[in-house]
Amino acid sequence: MTDAGGTRLHRQLGLAALTFISLGSVIGSGWLLGALTAAQAAGPASVVSWAIAGALVALLALVYAELGAAYPVAGGTARYPRLVLGPLGGFVAGWVAWIPAVALAPLEVEAALSYLDHGFPGLVDNDGTLTRGGLVLAAAAMVVFTVVNLLGVRWLARTNTVTVVWKVLVPIITIVALTAVAFHPANFTAGGGFAPAGAKGVFAALPAGVVFSLQGFEQAVQMGAEAKRPRRDIPRAIIVATLAGTVLYFLLQVAFIATLDPARLVGGWAQPLGAGDYGPYATLATDLGLGWLATLLYLDAVVSPGGTALIYVGTSARLSYSLARTRGLPAALARLDRRGVPIVSVLLAAAVGMVVLLPFPSWQNLVRLISSATFVMYGFAPVCLAVLRRADPDRLRPYRLPAARILAPVAFAAANMIVYWSGWRTNQKLFLTIAVGLAVFGGYRATRPATERPDLEWRAAWWLAPWLGGLAVISWLGQFGGRGVIPFWVDLVIVAAFSGVVFAAAVHAVLPTGTQRRLGEIEEIGEIGAVQVSGLTREK
Repeated sequence: MTDAGGTRLHRQLGLAALTFISLGSVIGSGWLLGALTAAQAAGPASVVSWAIAGALVALLALVYAELGAAYPVAGGTARYPRLVLGPLGGFVAGWVAWIPAVALAPLEVEAALSYLDHGFPGLVDNDGTLTRGGLVLAAAAMVVFTVVNLLGVRWLARTNTVTVVWKVLVPIITIVALTAVAFHPANFTAGGGFAPAGAKGVFAALPAGVVFSLQGFEQAVQMGAEAKRPRRDIPRAIIVATLAGTVLYFLLQVAFIATLDPARLVGGWAQPLGAGDYGPYATLATDLGLGWLATLLYLDAVVSPGGTALIYVGTSARLSYSLARTRGLPAALARLDRRGVPIVSVLLAAAVGMVVLLPFPSWQNLVRLISSATFVMYGFAPVCLAVLRRADPDRLRPYRLPAARILAPVAFAAANMIVYWSGWRTNQKLFLTIAVGLAVFGGYRATRPATERPDLEWRAAWWLAPWLGGLAVISWLGQFGGRGVIPFWVDLVIVAAFSGVVFAAAVHAVLPTGTQRRLGEIEEIGEIGAVQVSGLTREK
């Protein structure tokens, strides 16, 4: 893929590197903190939350597996909607993808310092925000991540491979060590029974750190233009990372519940470790006399979130690069250096990350906003899959989503359910953030000459307003932080039915001719890395 200056994103990533990029994104601060926040919301039934999340995320991952293999472009989560919906719809999707991606690196750094504060007090305040000393350390970490990304994708892949091996081994060691020393089956019915908050608590736990922990599988898609064999390796990387992450997190939740001191659960699950404790597994290890494990966990509190932050600085840069390539943001963000690094986009990700480090709400609160935004982004993918199958039927698809006519709308509904469960207090901030993005888009567009303003293609994107507006209304009237007007269970039926109607309207609204034209444009400049021969597609 060549930019205006003639520099190309380099295809250097193999299957192992792509798998580690996705798996390294999945295993971050979520494994250190997610079990605690899930247990606080749902008690022992939090294991059900992980199973539900795994199923929903796996379905969306399979959608991305087909898209990533068939269309290996940089910043794929932003580019697929641009291919299908045109400039306006593509920008909205790209914006909701970029916001959580650029916020995740500093959030992971904050999570690491929150965990370390348990053993080295003075890094975070009681409300979870960083102290002055914590801010200095966090800023230094962001500088390191930025430098590694500026050195090129090969450095990023090599550094990430080392950290991912560590990030997988430490959770496995933790599960084995904790359950070997203490396992209390009675904990699964303590503190109010298996599901003290009922089914509502199970669903409320999903955006409280559960789905946040499992997201990130799509990072192999973001690096699609830098994959050596994208059609073979991208779907494999996505599927392996999703399955491995789901199994690991489920077992970690079981270990956390089973090894808690039963005396701590007499009063329920609100504070199973005590107020202000952000280091659940380290606390358990210390209580059980496993000092060596606690030390290992404090080391991992640097490596796991740090490795994820390293990836997200790079992938958020690919998203802003992609938005610039499609003229949604200034062209400078698409500038590549001689190593094929989108240097301005990397620096922008670092600058925004520094701002996010300021005293915003704690990890537990911010993950809800990031989860909600991410699943709005995921919601575009099933629509894109349905449209691209119709508009581009002859393309080679090494992986095909089975029963796509059924599973694609179900995946769209799954994404909407996660957004709804995030709650109105979170979603009102999300919709405000989308409005800010549209203002940025409109302001930049107004500065461009009329000849450089592509048609917005309203007809393909009109359904975005009732989709996002309808989600806002349902969230406001619903049971999760809303007014409680819609009864529980009825609200879930409404979200499912609403999703089906919107999905059908979206697929019907999109014009295949516009999609085919944009596919032709990216084929011509070699972005997909494939050529058409006699109606078939072969990899270059």
